[in-house]
Amino acid sequence: MVVIGGGAAGLGGALTLARARRRVLVIDAGRPRNTPAAQVHVYLGREGTPPEVLLADGRREVEGYGGEVRSGEVVSAERRDAGGFRVALADGSAVTADRLLVTTGLVDELPDVPGLAERWGRDVLHCPYCHGWEVRDRTIGVLATSSIAVHQALLWRQWSKNVTLFANGVEGLAENEELAARDVTVVGGRVTVVEAENDRLTGVRLEDGRVVACDALAVPPFMTARADVLGGLGLEPVEQEMAGHVIGTHVAADPSGATAVPGVWVAGNVTGLADQVIGAAAAGVRAGAAINADLVAEETRRAVEARREGER
Repeated sequence: MVVIGGGAAGLGGALTLARARRRVLVIDAGRPRNTPAAQVHVYLGREGTPPEVLLADGRREVEGYGGEVRSGEVVSAERRDAGGFRVALADGSAVTADRLLVTTGLVDELPDVPGLAERWGRDVLHCPYCHGWEVRDRTIGVLATSSIAVHQALLWRQWSKNVTLFANGVEGLAENEELAARDVTVVGGRVTVVEAENDRLTGVRLEDGRVVACDALAVPPFMTARADVLGGLGLEPVEQEMAGHVIGTHVAADPSGATAVPGVWVAGNVTGLADQVIGAAAAGVRAGAAINADLVAEETRRAVEARREGER
């Protein structure tokens, strides 16, 4: 059993399978999505844990049950004529597996605004449930990329009365009744620069030269599934919509994580764009249990066939 990706989803799946007495290899490229963040939030029992600590603990737990975690980058996966899968790594090595769990996550694609990417995960944020408490009652800006910004601004309004929505070229926001009712300030004009001083966000500069102060800036990224490894298996990511807007791409799967390709499961942000860390870990556990059940069913079929053959 090979797990591609060693984040919360991959380790959750690997731990489930290792405890089910399966041989498990986790191959991890070491590029977790939440690297810029200082802490993991809304993870019951691990609130405020640094991401690298959570993953290190998870690796130790998987290895404690006999699982193996290996650093490496998977470049392709293909079905073998003899059954199962062949997984090729960037270093030229390859491994085989009866089942695959792909937990490669996603890439956050940010608007092309100078200064934005440098502050990502610190005071340029995307999820109020992950970061809202830390910036509560402060001046929060929301950078619009589509009309879905109305929903985003209203969410952030729960954490602060001082929310400014930067229209950034999106039409009709200034006339929105919901924003007005919730005292969300709408500022027209495009944002050209995110400004910082002493390694702290200070505000945004607009195309007319105005600088509007804010302590945090919420930005909805376009979320692109890391799914290249699945191309050789015939699995391609599809668009995901929210409120009529495409917010990213994901690999389609059923609730257990099973894809359209027999023997291949996905879990975490590669399929669930909205999953937080605890949700990704839970999805990995769910997929791991489904994979084990699938293996048990196959082993049982083989045992029944062998028994019948022996009775002839």
